Amino acid sequence: MSSTLLSRPGAVAVEDPADAAFAVAAHYGDPLREQRLLAEGAGLVDRSDRDVLAVPGADRLSWLHSLTSQHLDRLGDATGSEALVLSPQGHVEHHLVITELGGTTWADVEPGTGAALHAFLEKMRFMLRVEPQLLTAQWAVLSLVGPRALDVLAAAGLPAPAAEYAVEALPDGGFVRRMRPIGDGTALVVDLVVPRGSVGVVADRLLAAGAGLAGVQAYEALRVEARRPRLGRDSDHRTIPNELEWLTSAVHLDKGCYRGQETVARVHNLGRPPRRLVLLHLDGVSEDLTEPGAPVLAGAREVGRVGTVVRHHELGVIALALVKQSVTQDAALTVGGSTAAIDPDDAVAEVDDTRAAARDRIRAVRSATMPRA
Repeated sequence: MSSTLLSRPGAVAVEDPADAAFAVAAHYGDPLREQRLLAEGAGLVDRSDRDVLAVPGADRLSWLHSLTSQHLDRLGDATGSEALVLSPQGHVEHHLVITELGGTTWADVEPGTGAALHAFLEKMRFMLRVEPQLLTAQWAVLSLVGPRALDVLAAAGLPAPAAEYAVEALPDGGFVRRMRPIGDGTALVVDLVVPRGSVGVVADRLLAAGAGLAGVQAYEALRVEARRPRLGRDSDHRTIPNELEWLTSAVHLDKGCYRGQETVARVHNLGRPPRRLVLLHLDGVSEDLTEPGAPVLAGAREVGRVGTVVRHHELGVIALALVKQSVTQDAALTVGGSTAAIDPDDAVAEVDDTRAAARDRIRAVRSATMPRA
């Protein structure tokens, strides 16, 4: 099935919708111009391929708190968060964007992953008062992105959340949720979760208020620039939260037990995880962008895997990649035949301060207890 916005002039569908129930526009004729719109103005991105779930019921927050990596049992009304569902070994299985509103907890997740998450939640209900529902056919996610996003909402007569993860109810159903900025940090992101039948009406209202249509390619370019991972593209079956920025945005390190917590706590306490997420700059010689999952090579040695690869309107061809901790910032890398270099901002420190401090303490203890000549 296709989103209603895919019928708008210039729309070109995403080539590989994976298992998404709804196809959306990759771009509307000019991907680089659409990127600049998100970076400098306000663009409306159709992200209605995301799966949407709702969990009503009196036990919903404490139940989700016990199943996920986030502290949710006291999540306030009209607020949101992010959370992960992990395997018993601590590998990331689902990434959820959470919203609590009016007695229901909402979650939107990666396209094509909603059915598996819903099945997992159903198995974990037991005798609790919860009713997980998969509602992708009824609800859609739109994202208003750019430094002028709040101005557009105001001009359209729609509520504008004042802070990150704050939520405002929409008068005709659904809600507006403010997320963390992307790109260089100036592109605000405001998600609108609306009835699927209202997507065209809501879009027209925002476009009349000063937004412009932009495809998901533009959104992805700014997301990669901001080093925001996507489940399944920038992660694999071995990924643990400690390897990604989700450790700070979707994991609460002081909460009680949840599946996979042992791995997260152990790696956090001991030091560096086995891999780290970096931004790669590619030479851009090839016309074809490398597919997610391709190996990152240092000579003939595989040192990582590439995730999302995009053409950025200022940075050229860039990609997210998970690489081994031992890979240095100046390593000569190749990805799919293209020369690649790690962004200087992702250089790993030569000395791990935590481990260095521990070694100093050990030396001090040994010095104090060593027999004197």
